Amino acid sequence: MNLSTLRILSIATSFAILTGVLSAQNAAHEARAKEIFKQLVEINTTPSVGNTTQAAEAMAARLKAAGFPDAEIRVLGPSPKKGNLVVRYRGTGSKRPMILLAHLDVVEAKREDWSFDPFVLTEKDGYFYGRGTADDKTMAAVFVANLIRLKSEGFVPSRDIILMLTADEEGGPENGVRWLIANHRPLIDAEFAINEGGGGVMRKGRYLTNEVQAAEKVYQDLRLEVRNRGGHSSLPVKDNAIYRLAAGLSRIAAFEFPAQLNDITRAYFTRAAPAQLDAQTRADMLAVAKEPMDPAAAVRLSAQSAYFNSLLRTTCVATQLSGGHAPNALPQLATANVNCRILPGVPVSAVVAELTNVLADAEIRISLVDEATPSKPAVLREDVMTATEAIVKSMFPGVPVVPVMSTGATDGLFLRNAGIPTFGVDGLFDDIDDVRAHGRDERVGVKQFNEDLEFQYGLITALAK
Repeated sequence: MNLSTLRILSIATSFAILTGVLSAQNAAHEARAKEIFKQLVEINTTPSVGNTTQAAEAMAARLKAAGFPDAEIRVLGPSPKKGNLVVRYRGTGSKRPMILLAHLDVVEAKREDWSFDPFVLTEKDGYFYGRGTADDKTMAAVFVANLIRLKSEGFVPSRDIILMLTADEEGGPENGVRWLIANHRPLIDAEFAINEGGGGVMRKGRYLTNEVQAAEKVYQDLRLEVRNRGGHSSLPVKDNAIYRLAAGLSRIAAFEFPAQLNDITRAYFTRAAPAQLDAQTRADMLAVAKEPMDPAAAVRLSAQSAYFNSLLRTTCVATQLSGGHAPNALPQLATANVNCRILPGVPVSAVVAELTNVLADAEIRISLVDEATPSKPAVLREDVMTATEAIVKSMFPGVPVVPVMSTGATDGLFLRNAGIPTFGVDGLFDDIDDVRAHGRDERVGVKQFNEDLEFQYGLITALAK
């Protein structure tokens, strides 16, 4: 065996050893992230009986064990069960801090509605099932796991990294981000924030786009109410509060707000079009992005996908219904909650006026449930977009990065209103035709979870190197 051959064998052996070491390190990192994820999912953080303080303290304990100083870890909140975790990973200070934001609270989940216990992380057929898996405990677990990894690697960031795991994002009265801004602004002051609201879109297993959220729709609940004198159920009359409300809700169900775009959604349809699977969808997306918009294309896109429909227009939908006071009495009161997701820049008063016209019944009263909190779209940062595009290109070749307006609302609106630009950036891909967040058997793919873990590791290091 000659010297050249020995050198080749030596290099090959060294590479194999290095590959094996890296593979083992990645496996250990993924296993730790899964442990964190499991712990978070199995701590009930619903508004009814849950406790975000317990989840915050569990993550604080993990970070302390990983070497984060006690002085940099704070669990604080407005009430005993509404704790928020704020952790500072100290950097050199050559750049201003960045925030990693995820929320710990989840929406309600009834065991009888699910195929699995919603508060036990269940791995089956390539998926992790559990309440909060998609919204938003994957992101929380991934952030914690990656900060532990960076700490173990001795990473010294150029800017402080502020981890915020918060309460009441899902509409609770003691919202964590809003409370922290009002009471502890210096603790969380930052140049920008990374949040939920973006991420990957796939269809039939194919990765289509990776979306960066820069705007979001405005959340507004409306209360519809009908009152009348009621009476004995053996003497029914035509003026029944439940029937009257039901008729009004049917008119809302049949109504559709007009399609309209803003700069973010127009850019989305333009840039996402080439990645679509069929020619008609590609053509329709380009057609709605033009000025004037092609109305027929908007109709087809809305019919094809609830997601496209919500990007194109304000939506209002009945989500809760109540009526009557006894089984043998005519109802004296019938109420419904109608949840509106309003396009940025559209006044709430205009939406209420439109629905009043649709109802066409002065006996159905509409009132606001709390006041909406709109936020202006953020201006996309070059460093955030450059880092995202580079990581997506490396991990998911051929997948375009596109700006997007979230169809839902996030706590990013409070940060943006406080002068901290906030962007939804994520590497977790979800099926556009099977979105289970807030729904039955919520889940994320195991493969997609591990990809997100690596994606966020790359993003954090790129933005804080």
